[in-house]
Amino acid sequence: MVLKKKKEIQVDAFSLDCQQLEKLQAFSKDEEQNLASLLLRCAQLSNGIQQIQCIKQIIPLVKTMDQNSTCDPMLRACLEILGETYFSLDVKNPLKKVLASSLNGLPEQFMTLAVQSFVCCLREELKTTDVYLYRKVLDNLASCMEDFSLGTMNILNVLSSVLTCSFLQKSLLDIQEENSNNGNRIVQTRLMHDLLMAIKVSMMLVQKLQENIQASLWKNHESFVWQSMCNLLKSSTDFLTDETLLQTVQTTSGLAFILFARAMYEPAEELPSLISDLLCGSRKLVGMPAWFVNNCGALCTEQLSDSVLLFLCHGALAMLDWKSGSMGENGEKLLLDIASVLLSLSSELKESSMATSLSRILAIWTNSALAALISDSPNLKMKLNGNSEVVGKLLEYVYTHWEHPLDAVRHQSKLIFRNLLQIHRTIITGSDEKSDPFFARLTKRLLSLEWHVKGKYASLACLVECLGTENILQLDRSIPIQILNVMNDQSLAPYASDLLETMFTNHKVQFTSSCQKSTWIDQWHDIWVSPLLLILCEGNHDQTTYIIDYYLPKLLRCSPDSLSYMIRILQASADANLGSWSTRGALGALMACLRTARAHGHLELSNIMSSGLVSTESIKQGLVHQHNQVCIDALGLLCETHRSTEIVSVEEMQLILFFITYNLTSQSPSVRQQICSLLRKLFCRIRESSQVLYKLEQNKTKQELFEDSPKRNPLGILQKYKDFLSSLCDRLFAALFPGSSHPTRFSALSILGSVAEIFSVPKGQEQVFRLDQEMNSARVQTLIQCFASTFEEVKVLAFELLMKLRDVQYCFFQDSESLDLLFRAAMDLSTSTKPYDCVTASYLLNFLAHHKDLQHICLGKWIEHNPQMNEDTSVDTVEKNTLAVIKLLLVNVEEEIFQAKKSLLQAAASFPMYGRVHCINGVLQQLPLNNLMFITEWKQIVARLILMSYELSAVVSPVVQSSSPEGLIPMDIDSETADRLQMILNEIQPQDTNDYFMQVKMLKEHCKIQSEKLADHKPMENICTEMRGKESQICDVTAQMVLVCCWRSMKEVSLLLGTLCKLLPTQAASEPSDGLITIEQMFKYVRNYALRSLIAFFHSALVSYLFVLCVLFVSCRCNSERLHKMPEQWLSCVLEEIKSCDPSSTLCATRRSAGIPFYIQALLASEPKKGKTELLKMTIKELMSLAAPLSEPVHALNILRALFRDTRLGENIMPYVADGIRAAVLGFMSPVWAVRNSSTLLFSALITRIFGVKRGKDENSKKNRMTGAEFFSRFPSLYPFLLKQLEVVTSIELKIHPSLFLLLLILGKLYPSPMDGTYSALSMAPFVPFIIRCGHSPVYRSREMSGRALVPFVMINEVPHTVMSLLKGLPDSTSLCIRQNSIHGTLLQVFYLLQSYLDSKQLGNSDFEQGLSDIITCIGTDGNTVYWSNLFSLLTLISGVQFVEFWEEMNRVISESELMTGIPYLTAVPGLVQYLQSITKLVISVLPVTSTADIQSSSSPAAMKIAKPSLSIVHLLHYEFYEVRLLALEAVLLWLKKVNAKQTAREGGALCLLVDLEGILLSMALKEKNLECFYKVLEILYNMDLRNMLPKTECSIKMNPNEFLSWSLDIVDNSNRYGLPCVFKYFCLKYLICLSDTLAMWKCVVHLLQNEDLVVRDAAAEVLQVAQTEKKSFTFRVMNAPLALDLAFGTLCEQLQQWGETHAGIPVLLGWLLGDSDPRGGLQPSGPEEDECLFDKGEVNFWAEKLTSARLLGKHLLLLAQVTHLALPDGAELDRLSRRAQDQAQLIARLLTALPPSPEFLKTAEFTKLAIQKEQISLCLKILNLLRSVDKGKDGNLKK
Repeated sequence: MVLKKKKEIQVDAFSLDCQQLEKLQAFSKDEEQNLASLLLRCAQLSNGIQQIQCIKQIIPLVKTMDQNSTCDPMLRACLEILGETYFSLDVKNPLKKVLASSLNGLPEQFMTLAVQSFVCCLREELKTTDVYLYRKVLDNLASCMEDFSLGTMNILNVLSSVLTCSFLQKSLLDIQEENSNNGNRIVQTRLMHDLLMAIKVSMMLVQKLQENIQASLWKNHESFVWQSMCNLLKSSTDFLTDETLLQTVQTTSGLAFILFARAMYEPAEELPSLISDLLCGSRKLVGMPAWFVNNCGALCTEQLSDSVLLFLCHGALAMLDWKSGSMGENGEKLLLDIASVLLSLSSELKESSMATSLSRILAIWTNSALAALISDSPNLKMKLNGNSEVVGKLLEYVYTHWEHPLDAVRHQSKLIFRNLLQIHRTIITGSDEKSDPFFARLTKRLLSLEWHVKGKYASLACLVECLGTENILQLDRSIPIQILNVMNDQSLAPYASDLLETMFTNHKVQFTSSCQKSTWIDQWHDIWVSPLLLILCEGNHDQTTYIIDYYLPKLLRCSPDSLSYMIRILQASADANLGSWSTRGALGALMACLRTARAHGHLELSNIMSSGLVSTESIKQGLVHQHNQVCIDALGLLCETHRSTEIVSVEEMQLILFFITYNLTSQSPSVRQQICSLLRKLFCRIRESSQVLYKLEQNKTKQELFEDSPKRNPLGILQKYKDFLSSLCDRLFAALFPGSSHPTRFSALSILGSVAEIFSVPKGQEQVFRLDQEMNSARVQTLIQCFASTFEEVKVLAFELLMKLRDVQYCFFQDSESLDLLFRAAMDLSTSTKPYDCVTASYLLNFLAHHKDLQHICLGKWIEHNPQMNEDTSVDTVEKNTLAVIKLLLVNVEEEIFQAKKSLLQAAASFPMYGRVHCINGVLQQLPLNNLMFITEWKQIVARLILMSYELSAVVSPVVQSSSPEGLIPMDIDSETADRLQMILNEIQPQDTNDYFMQVKMLKEHCKIQSEKLADHKPMENICTEMRGKESQICDVTAQMVLVCCWRSMKEVSLLLGTLCKLLPTQAASEPSDGLITIEQMFKYVRNYALRSLIAFFHSALVSYLFVLCVLFVSCRCNSERLHKMPEQWLSCVLEEIKSCDPSSTLCATRRSAGIPFYIQALLASEPKKGKTELLKMTIKELMSLAAPLSEPVHALNILRALFRDTRLGENIMPYVADGIRAAVLGFMSPVWAVRNSSTLLFSALITRIFGVKRGKDENSKKNRMTGAEFFSRFPSLYPFLLKQLEVVTSIELKIHPSLFLLLLILGKLYPSPMDGTYSALSMAPFVPFIIRCGHSPVYRSREMSGRALVPFVMINEVPHTVMSLLKGLPDSTSLCIRQNSIHGTLLQVFYLLQSYLDSKQLGNSDFEQGLSDIITCIGTDGNTVYWSNLFSLLTLISGVQFVEFWEEMNRVISESELMTGIPYLTAVPGLVQYLQSITKLVISVLPVTSTADIQSSSSPAAMKIAKPSLSIVHLLHYEFYEVRLLALEAVLLWLKKVNAKQTAREGGALCLLVDLEGILLSMALKEKNLECFYKVLEILYNMDLRNMLPKTECSIKMNPNEFLSWSLDIVDNSNRYGLPCVFKYFCLKYLICLSDTLAMWKCVVHLLQNEDLVVRDAAAEVLQVAQTEKKSFTFRVMNAPLALDLAFGTLCEQLQQWGETHAGIPVLLGWLLGDSDPRGGLQPSGPEEDECLFDKGEVNFWAEKLTSARLLGKHLLLLAQVTHLALPDGAELDRLSRRAQDQAQLIARLLTALPPSPEFLKTAEFTKLAIQKEQISLCLKILNLLRSVDKGKDGNLKK
């Protein structure tokens, strides 16, 4: 369901001048309506839409006039006024189009008169001489020629055409001249767009002249029109070759040039030859007309640039007639020449705009070629068939650009490919497409590509359109499954879903056209639906999510009837496959399918529920599923619907409330956002349907129009809506209790905010629900207390909700004392040393600023009132309060700055100033800064704010300008570290006498004295001294406090100045302005402060804030030409300073050049992105020259890194990537460490820019790679450079070259592609020998990378030959000189080549089988055993008895390895562990093969020999090295999961390998010391069937089941890692003997259900799932932790009741409720060490909620206590618990009283803890009172 707001059409009304009005009044008649009176009435209207209605009445009125009216002066006057009105209207005004449309219907007899009137108006327009008014004239000319017959006739008037040509010629010259003389880039851009419009109008005029005027009238060389045409041709030539113009101007000029030449050139048959000569550069002037040479001499005599050639090609393709081969052989030659030129340009034009244009023009070429083929020319067919060179090169272009970073290029590549297929189909018309060699070869090559290649999908879709789906599936039936498996990657999912849609839609069409539905639908379901359902049930989260989002809606749209098939299949398996925390299961898949179907209108939920297809219990189970997405899908099923007015049923509302109860605590932000989004849709649906119900109730007589109206009661439904929303809000407010977790608060506040927004009351509309009517003082106070949350997003949500309810909230907030306390708390927090406190203060002040009594109650005590402000009741309360609050804060911060100048240490410890500034900035944010009333006062305040900002920055800047500001981080709180702090302070000592830089102060009692002095200085202006005086006994200053105070102050100053930047006026400073600050002022401040600070500051976080400020300013500059030139001048200055290498320069060479890169970025941000980016080009050119090895390149390299990382530069930076790679590689060879470091950082940024951001953890993922052909086509200059560098690197034998790593890293990012053709001039072969030699490097990492880098340079069919040559090159075991590094490097290359060979999808190929056999033979005949560990990848391919000798050899190697013989070394050997791991992997790979049925059943001696391996998994599990044990345990876990997933048929011997391992694993669980192995053992036990394992505990570990339970509970008490709750699954109900064990186990379960680790909670929830399975009624078989916690208490109470143990169990549970800790615990005053933890926010709660568990326990205890037949605890026990509870209640009351005012803000942690304990005790007393009453009732009955 998509909710779209209706766009309101804005139409500006026109008005007439006095003279025009007088004319109309003179002709208008009162007694009847004529044309004049109609126009007069229309002109008097102020509404543009009403004027449109009047204009539409003109033509019907004119048609009633007789023919004699042509002489009527009234008609002439009216037509003149209409013409003047038409030309005065803006081109975008709808009135202009309506007027033109109306005048098109003017009767024929009045047309001449209308043309005369319009000609007069046009002549006046053409007299315009102001170049800046030309655009309006041009727009009018264009409007006249666009679907406006009267306007066209007007312009085609002979005299008008002459005047128009003259005007266009003059406008082109004037605009070009003005553009070249103006230095303002914004003005230049506007002029270029005017020039573009003038060229377009010229083209339109010429086309109209050709169509409507005889050639003899304008092709006469003596006529004025001809001369004008020549001038236009010359102008278009000049614009075409002018590289300073915008690209759109140049490309349009190319179109104009061809258009003008075609119109003027004779004979027309020679024009293609002329254009061919221009494109090919023949420059034959002989035979060219003189007029052409005179006007287009530059094109005829000079070497044309690449861009000019491109635009000429575009013009020829767009403006010449290619249909049916009308241009003959010359046209065919031109078509092929254009293709040749475009393909040659593809390797030259790398700028993003040019690359986009080239791809679009190539697509146009293919369309032109298709049109030309209609002529059936044999020569053209031969040149354009699929096997031709032209098509081959175009395909090569497609393959290298189908993954281009630009969307437009990728899209055009797809179009080119589709058109090439159509071209070949057209050529082979009449032949069998299925057997065509071109299509067969292309299909095979495409299918052999990896699925991570995005271009494969679009290309296959095009092939499907040509050949049909069935023909593709005949080659590989698993294609649908392969594509679905790819959809776990979001970047590939859209492409995959589009391909699947094309395939199944085409397949359905094929089926329906060939057979009946009953015969094909099942087959279609098997191919396209069944794999989908399987993945939905068992696939991973990402894969299923993307399939549901992208694929499922398309499938249902294609075949809605398939939904019933899906429901039937999933319902059949839902009970057996409910899913888990990791998989959706059939239930989750069902919820997803139903949700998608309902959202797209394919089903009605009420229908399927009433028919029994889906039960309420199934939806309820989905709503509390462990898998988050199943819950979301179930909720989406209830909330999303195709009709926004569909009635929400009672069942849906009940299910929603059930969902809310158990799903507010989700820790996943995405899940919380989805919940809020879906509920928002539900609320919108309630609102829309309620409006329908209101209308229905109001119109009782029209009830039959409403669906099911006889069955529905509108008022009843509306009341249910209201009850539902009220109940929902009650639950949400109840969730905002003290101690509630962040997810709970976020969810509740977000949903409440949606309710308040959606059900706001618009004027004249009745609303079903209003949240403000549900509010009371307690709820308002609850929302205010949310400001104390440590998460700012909670503060934001609470504030926004309060603002939505501000009309009623202050009705509950009138207490002046509470208001004053809140204000005092805000002011106290604003100067706290805790950085997060000032955020709370800011929100409190923002909230209080909306209170009308704020000044009277609070602010009046601290600042003087302005009587005028108080008297002016029309002024917004917020503005008055905000102004007063800022004044107060400003007075405070100014005083604090004054004191900080004396002692910065004192300020950092007692009154850090950043809090005040943060609050000032916060209250400014909510003001309409452009709509203020007290301008004079605000100007004064802004001036003071700016002055304060610079005073504050001057105080703190010495610290943040220190060369090592982070050196101040350590907690220097004692005298022993004071010396170090003194050394740092001496370093940053400024020129003033600030005593902070003279001595280190340990502030204890001294802090109190200073605070008292500060209070005595201005007692009225600082309200925080009282608190500060009380708590200043312990206020030691730390280095962290100093640093935080300084850099946060600078941060807040930067943000404040950024806010002030928004106050800039739009006009220049010389013009009168009501702005609060002038541009000149801010420009000066930014220049002198922000930009200079970027260079001076070293703190990276602070630099980023300054950078944002600078970008904000330079992007909002006005039209002042002088100001526009300043960034360019600043840029030149800083580049000169970098170039000068002056030793006295302030530039920082460390810390990645500190702020210098940000400085450059901020200045480049001012340049228009759609222009020529001259500043960027100049900067890159300078930086590349500075990055040369002979200079000092550190700054240049760091700046280049920043620019290549800047996403705002986009593709504009890509043409310089190759130069950047060159600079990084050469810089890496520098002897200076700083240069090498900067080069490394630059190289990293370039790799990211080229190959994309790495999204996964796999370093070698193919998602961040590209083919060698694509890489070198995009960066051709890197081919010779990398080859040369590689040659240099490998020429140094056995030495480490600095560049080796970088070169191999680049080459390793490439991969081979079967699409690499033979048309590329760049061969990969020269790289191969050099890469092979890199494998001999003594560095392990270099050898590994050489192996990866070799892969893309060896074609797949060459892999066997290359592998064998590498193996044969290995030294013999008897060789005297064996270099292990060389051997290892060669083997790694063999390994990666084999890996790519196995992934090449040629497994069934006979050549593949032969190559594999040759490799194995080569391996078997070689006697060297060093490399066995690197070749176990072969084991994934060969199995059974086919290579028995190979397996026999493998067993021999294993038996001779150290795993069998033991370690003969007494000392540690480097690489021993890695070697043992490799041998272990080899053993693990061999074991499943040796236990397969083929081997075990074979009677051959060799097979019988290898069927008994020399090593078993048991041996590995007992090995002394934990690394070996860990690998063995991982293998066991993998085998076990496959067995549990019923994959044993495919995995063969996996089941045999797991026999009798239970005892060994139990023993390992007790004895294992390594934590990794221990947790892995527990995970294996968790996945085993413990019912079969537990009986073995006594013989294996000498424990009975109860002892094993005790051991398990001890584990849980000592650790919270995954796997620990595994033993609870079957213990909970089977092996419990005594009550204490039961209670201990359940207490442990409750504890684990509140663990912050989701995996632990889900595992603990399985205890409840087991318990629920024994119930006969409906049970939740899969549940989330909140429901499990509720059921845990319920199940425990049921067990106590069933076992008759309530008298003993209830006191224990009441003890749980009271808690075991002392209420005073943790409430003692914090020590100095705790206060100095500035960023410690206390205990952060992400999940566990003490009150939630207490309320649930209390709920079940209350239910249990009400059961009358239970045995209750005796009275003495109840009295003891009651006394304990009452004592704790009294203590809590005293502790709450002892807290300071507003404790929820000033002592949040203590207040929250006491509030929780207070409610727990209250609940306990309530239960005790109930138990006593029940007990007394029983006693009374007994006495009776």
